[in-house]
Amino acid sequence: MNAEERIWSRLPDGIREALAGLSGSELQSVLLAVGRDRAARQRPADVLRRWREDRFVRPAGDPRPVAAIENRLWQMLPPEFDAVELSPVVPLGTCTAVAPLSQNRVVTTMRHSEVVSDSTNALAVEAADRRSRQPAAGEVHLAACHRLLRAQRFPDGWSAHFRLFALVSSARDTGSARTETRLLQLHTDFWQRVMTALIPHAGPAVLYTTFAGPPLLQPGPLLHEEPSRERGRGYYTSTALRLTAGDDIELGDGGLTTWTAQLLGDAKERCLVSCIATERLTELAD
Repeated sequence: MNAEERIWSRLPDGIREALAGLSGSELQSVLLAVGRDRAARQRPADVLRRWREDRFVRPAGDPRPVAAIENRLWQMLPPEFDAVELSPVVPLGTCTAVAPLSQNRVVTTMRHSEVVSDSTNALAVEAADRRSRQPAAGEVHLAACHRLLRAQRFPDGWSAHFRLFALVSSARDTGSARTETRLLQLHTDFWQRVMTALIPHAGPAVLYTTFAGPPLLQPGPLLHEEPSRERGRGYYTSTALRLTAGDDIELGDGGLTTWTAQLLGDAKERCLVSCIATERLTELAD
């Protein structure tokens, strides 16, 4: 019997069905009342203990070196991109509604929202909202730097929260993969400039993998094909990206997705996401 089954077995019969039958606002009221009652039982010593032990709330390190690197990224950002300051939370299901992921990796709140676990998903929603108010030939390019919180277990020494500098671009298909190729070139050119400027000594590389169709990128000084990659197949569509340094130190990821197409109900919409972990980048830049 797993933990979920054990919990339900300890409750009176019919509780699960009653909760499932509540409306969204009714369930929120119940959860808020439970949260209020549990918070009322917490004492200062309990808060301090959780502060020491809870992987979700432990602070990160000195933010000043990371902020300096992130400022360099903002300065290098192409003019096509609009900067976005994301909220700490997004609508419930922001990740799982458009991607094959489990909600168990996300920290869900009691108010029909979730803590941002992937800023590329959040930016895709904002991109879809902006695209819905544009002419069909318009396009959106967004960038955000945000601290993410993930619920899954990481290896020892890794934090449950970390910072990503993320890009999302969305535009309508114009045929012959021209839109996808142009978006890929825009993102990969930026990441190559970033890594050449900040970590030229660390063996930086932008790797691309073609999951379907003809290759949309051509190799270059830092741009290399990675035909053996399988991770991300089904999550990304025709092309995936990976940002690395040295002996396969992973700095970031990305690829073409169907996210804005799903959000807008328009199969002709194309969406490219990519990101870099700025704390890892800062460690290599030191």
